[in-house]
Amino acid sequence: MTNLQGSWIWYELMTPDSAGAKRFYEAVVGWSFVAPAPHTNGYGFLSNSDGGMTGGYLQLSDDMVAEGARPCWLGYLGVDDVDSSVSSIISAGGSVILSPRDVPMAGRIAMVADCCGAPFYIMTPTAPPDGGVSNAFSAGRNPGRCGWNELMAGNAANATEFYISQFNWDLPDAMDMGPMGSYQFVSHDGVTIGAIMQKPEQVPAAMWHHYFWVQSIAATRTAIEAGGGIIINGPMQVPGDDWIVQAIDPQGAMVSFVGGE
Repeated sequence: MTNLQGSWIWYELMTPDSAGAKRFYEAVVGWSFVAPAPHTNGYGFLSNSDGGMTGGYLQLSDDMVAEGARPCWLGYLGVDDVDSSVSSIISAGGSVILSPRDVPMAGRIAMVADCCGAPFYIMTPTAPPDGGVSNAFSAGRNPGRCGWNELMAGNAANATEFYISQFNWDLPDAMDMGPMGSYQFVSHDGVTIGAIMQKPEQVPAAMWHHYFWVQSIAATRTAIEAGGGIIINGPMQVPGDDWIVQAIDPQGAMVSFVGGE
């Protein structure tokens, strides 16, 4: 990550059952669920075998559910200045879900929604004492990291314009998906990080959809089903040598995986 603005730097699972999520994802992905510490206010972490972090997890409380929170994955986009970015996002037709706040030892964050209602976080991280950058996203195969970020947009054309204006993403060639429209790839600092597409009718709301790297999609499918997840699409091959599978975890969050066959 050479340019913070517009980079994916963290991923967060919101779940009503963190113990159940731990059993599922440790078996499917190989993450270690690091239990919350006293100073993290119930927030735990997702650690990889090499010690790197992909993200965190948060147990949904009854109050959160009463206010509309549901099981889901949310990504964090890095920004140079959270407060300035919030103002810009509002001017571009987005909205604020959770106002900017400081998270001790982590940085300043806000939860926002784009011009079509898809939620995500923005964050200006606090640099660790020994330096370093996020490796939560990896364009190449790196089990446990996120490998693809896909926006199912309420209006793909408007959403594309929104993100280009806010995060300086570039637009590589799009892929024609026939009746489903265009699959517009997006890149950041010369690296393709995901794509924007028109939301299928069966998807109830605009949303970001994140794919996590695994070694084998065939083995992942078996683990998903053994762990109580539901396969909703795939396994299927995508351009290149990668395969994907899309699923709903046992607690109700949509999640996808990418890797070798």
